[in-house]
Amino acid sequence: MLKLFGSTTSPFVRRLRIWMANLEHEFVNMQIFAGSDRKVLAERNPTLKIPMLEDDNEVIYDSRVIYRYLNEKFDFPRPSWEQENQLTLIDAATDSLVQMLLLERSELDTASDTMYFNLQRERVDATLTHLNGLVEQGHFKNWNYPAICLYCLVDWIEFRTLHDLSEQTALLQFKLDNCQRIETTATDPRN
Repeated sequence: MLKLFGSTTSPFVRRLRIWMANLEHEFVNMQIFAGSDRKVLAERNPTLKIPMLEDDNEVIYDSRVIYRYLNEKFDFPRPSWEQENQLTLIDAATDSLVQMLLLERSELDTASDTMYFNLQRERVDATLTHLNGLVEQGHFKNWNYPAICLYCLVDWIEFRTLHDLSEQTALLQFKLDNCQRIETTATDPRN
């Protein structure tokens, strides 16, 4: 049986939990920064990151690779190049925000005027503005993997209070339009 390892608060894990809602699998909720879960993570995944998927004694790392693995295993449609680009945009914003959150939790002043922090903020601003435009153009109308990933990003930004989305009205409406889906409520990190 498929076994997905992750945490309930990770947007990278949540997207897979939603995508896998109709696949038989076990979800292993981990506390990856301390204790025995950290040891389990280190034993199975040298990147020390979540999510990871275990299937037939094979461990697959990274949400994008896990998504590809599941698509091939279950003969799901492959994403188009446009969808691949959408996923790259979503991943870029998510990666930057994860880095900023971890640095903030390490008690670094992420609001400081330094090249690294400025680049991360610039990337997040540009990416969210572009994604907002894509939503306005109707690119995320279907509830597919890119839409799931976008939903998880926007909801996670609000959950962690990571960025002011007040000018990204299409993103906020997109989140509102999808927040009552059973798989989004079942995976809400606030619960």
